[in-house]
Amino acid sequence: MPEIFVNEIEEITRQALSAHGADDWIAAEMAQAVAWAETRSNRICGLYYVESYCQQLQSGRVSGIVAPVVTRPLASRIEVDAGNGFAQPAFERALPEAIAAAQETGMVSVAISRAHTCTALGYFTEKAARQGMICIGMTNASPIVAPPGGKTRVIGTNPMACAVPDAEGGIAMSFDQSTTTVALGRITMAKAAGEPIPQGWAVDADGNPTTNPDEALKGSLTSLGGLEQGYKGWGFGLMVELLAAGMTGGVASRDVKPLKAPQGDPHGLGQFFMLIDPAASPAFFDRLAQVSEATAENADARMPGQNKLLKDPVDVPAALWDQMIALSNGPTHADV
Repeated sequence: MPEIFVNEIEEITRQALSAHGADDWIAAEMAQAVAWAETRSNRICGLYYVESYCQQLQSGRVSGIVAPVVTRPLASRIEVDAGNGFAQPAFERALPEAIAAAQETGMVSVAISRAHTCTALGYFTEKAARQGMICIGMTNASPIVAPPGGKTRVIGTNPMACAVPDAEGGIAMSFDQSTTTVALGRITMAKAAGEPIPQGWAVDADGNPTTNPDEALKGSLTSLGGLEQGYKGWGFGLMVELLAAGMTGGVASRDVKPLKAPQGDPHGLGQFFMLIDPAASPAFFDRLAQVSEATAENADARMPGQNKLLKDPVDVPAALWDQMIALSNGPTHADV
């Protein structure tokens, strides 16, 4: 398995997206997001998604040339029409005004509409945190979760993320997680490997617990808390659903089409963020220090995301890197 430096991953991703029709600044922003995911061993949101990006750029399912439109209808609300383009450049265009608004009002929401899947939410929240903002983000996804005790899918894995700045321009805490017991990718990887999944991860199409990944994919993932206490995660999943879809005008999970399908209607997703200026409370960084110190008193414990070792270079499967080289050379008949 070849080791590839992160700057090479970023550059070949930029080339691939540009070759398939994305404007330079959009390709560059997306390449940063892919590289960010790869350094954190989040390949599902990194290089494995680039082929889908390229295919959908070619088919028109996502626009790589649209300019996001940023407005501020309320003092504490920023709206971004992504124009059926990528979510990352939409957030990037909105961020300066959002930070200014948060510094003015103490807190601001950023509602992105008509967007492509955002893949890793932590990329967005950490970007804001590195500029001094507490940032909470959420989005919905294709339906894969039934209510606890049910079998009809209602919501997606509906992830949420939070990043908190420290007082020196870094990040004190960061997490990015689904509101299901596990991410969907864990199920699909188990299926590909021919391995069972642990009890409690999913139910089959009849609502019965299953350890068979194929049956799980036909059924439903359990909400965070599993079979016994899934109502806790279900509540978080519904919160994400209502904010990500309801406060942006994005589609509800029930209407989200398969995200990696090469062709079809644009995703039409919404992403909802809250930016909070920690300077609004003189006590914030003192309390952050107290919590961090208390956590550190426990052996081998740390705040989420703290002191995370980032990979550079990254182990990339040879077939995947060959695919990236081919994509960087431009579209073929297989891209549409």
